[in-house]
Amino acid sequence: MASQSRRNPQSDPLLTPENCLLVLIDYQAPQLNTLRSMDSLQLVANTVALAETARLFDLPRILSTVGVESGVNPDTWPSIKDAMKGALNFDRTSINAWEDADFVSAVKATGRRKIIMGALWTEVCLAFPALDALRDGFEVLVPVDVVGGTSVEAHQAGLDRAIQSGAQPVSWISVLCELQRDWNRGNTAAGMLGIGSRHGGPWSSEIALKQFAAPGH
Repeated sequence: MASQSRRNPQSDPLLTPENCLLVLIDYQAPQLNTLRSMDSLQLVANTVALAETARLFDLPRILSTVGVESGVNPDTWPSIKDAMKGALNFDRTSINAWEDADFVSAVKATGRRKIIMGALWTEVCLAFPALDALRDGFEVLVPVDVVGGTSVEAHQAGLDRAIQSGAQPVSWISVLCELQRDWNRGNTAAGMLGIGSRHGGPWSSEIALKQFAAPGH
């Protein structure tokens, strides 16, 4: 079986390592502690997996917080901040990240039009910038298992609002698989298996991991 020729990675309608970026907004203790739509520990684990995926595929990564410099809020949750090491970091006063000039300039400076966007809470810090980014001509993909709200109903309303305006619902695992796309892309195959095994269950045997880590893959 032979794979088709690889599509142009810039114009591919699906995600590629060359056409998208990851944005994470307000993954801070007050937001995590008030989540009611899913287990906060699971959400943190999913977010770490997504951040590791972005790092594996060398995506531009932007991390944003609100109220840290003013002393209102603590910084990004430690495990998420560690997984986003090397990302651009912007602290804001605006509730809507898309109303922060430095944040928006950084997104636009990547030259990429597909934004994988996660934020807490769904109904506020995800919905507001997602709607604005869509109006500015970006594609917005929302990993539904890394966002959460102050209630199940509020979370769902935030998702519905974004999706009805054109955002695309995905999951962290679908992002991982979409970026990899073909097991013949050996530079990232072992890393993909590693992330999947750590965060998504026993995807592979040690034999498979060794195979993809071998020279020539």
